[in-house]
Amino acid sequence: MKSGTQDKVEGKVHQVKGAIKEAIGKATDNKELEIEGKVENLDGKVQEKVGEIKKVVEK
Repeated sequence: MKSGTQDKVEGKVHQVKGAIKEAIGKATDNKELEIEGKVENLDGKVQEKVGEIKKVVEK
């Protein structure tokens, strides 16, 4: 898998994991887990954008 595609896929995975952590944190009133989920979700979005940029540069 090319680097850009891999970054996009990994970014999506991090977004999903982050959303799950955030939801569990909200449901259990665990602010630390909720914040951790938000951060992981944001990291995933950034990684996905990096992947998109790499794909454009590769062309």
